[in-house]
Formats: sequence, structure tokens, C-alpha cells
Amino acid sequence: MSIAKNMTAEEVRRLSWRCRRGLLELDIVLQRFSENHLATLSTEELLAFDSLLDLPDNEFLDVVTSRINFSKVEVLATKNLDAQAMKRVLAKLSGREDISI
Repeated sequence: MSIAKNMTAEEVRRLSWRCRRGLLELDIVLQRFSENHLATLSTEELLAFDSLLDLPDNEFLDVVTSRINFSKVEVLATKNLDAQAMKRVLAKLSGREDISI
């Protein structure tokens, strides 16, 4: 995996470790995301992704699968994250382009 210019090798390892979750479905999504996108995220996308990793597994999966709109998750709303960056991260996580804000 190549390391993004805005991430150290240690940060990539930390985020990769945080991608290990208790739900198999989420593990599969995060493993694919980690392999394909983690090292190329922009700073804003890294902040959005790191905030998603703070969510409990079930809530995280609900956001990724669009059962819950990320703007409705109180923890995310209080962080004043870049909505477009969050949308891009969720599109990469879900493999869909039609993520609503």
C-alpha cells in the first residue's frame, strides 16, 4: 500500500487497526475500503473517516448502508465535518455514488 502524502506510516497502521470491527459485514466493507482507498484519502476525508470509526459498529454500518443519513448522527453533526468529504468517504465505503447529504 502506498502512503498518502498527508499520512505517516504509523497513521496508516493506526487507521488500519481501527478498521477491525465486531460485525463481519462491516469488516468486509472496511477491508475492501482499506485496501483500495485508505492511503489516498485527502485530509478532509481522513477526518471524516476517523470520525466514522468512532461510531459503534451497528450505527457505523447503518450510515454506510444509508439506513441512517450521516447528518442525522449527533456525534458526527457536532464535529462540523466537511459534508462533501463525508459523502466521498461514504461513496467509497459503500461502492455507491448516490450518497445523499
